[in-house]
Amino acid sequence: MKSGSLNWYVLYVKSRHEFVVHNELLKKGVESYLPSVKRLRQWKDRRTFVDFPLFPGYLFVHICADPGTFLSVLKTKGVVSFISLTPDYPAPVSPEEINSLKLLIQSGKEFDVHPFLKEGTRVRVRSGPLKGAEGVLRNKEDQYIFHVNIELLGRSVGVKIYADELEAA
Repeated sequence: MKSGSLNWYVLYVKSRHEFVVHNELLKKGVESYLPSVKRLRQWKDRRTFVDFPLFPGYLFVHICADPGTFLSVLKTKGVVSFISLTPDYPAPVSPEEINSLKLLIQSGKEFDVHPFLKEGTRVRVRSGPLKGAEGVLRNKEDQYIFHVNIELLGRSVGVKIYADELEAA
């Protein structure tokens, strides 16, 4: 990757600091993208829509791929680190993924965030009547199937399940 080219990167930030970091980066002149959704919140005296980060703890920055810029962003109040696949070097995010995310949010259509789980992944059910059960994720005809394997018997029991009820085990 050549130095000086603009790329999107993911920043990991302190808990509940997404909007603070976003505003601090904008003050520094850094292009930042914080996808958010409005949710209805109830207080004792009122109900109102409040912005929440779509990916709590994360936001995106569009910056040059050079150490000076990385350091400047890391020194921003509330920033913890860049997300990287190799130690000490931030992993770029494809511009197509960012553009698709922006289009999805701007569309106004209702959507849900699901964990990114691949077929064959070991998962745990985090809600519903199967909460706490662990098994393996399979895909059958555009539906997820949660399998509990009894390896000693060489048998599996499967049930249809929604992806938002699962988390990586």
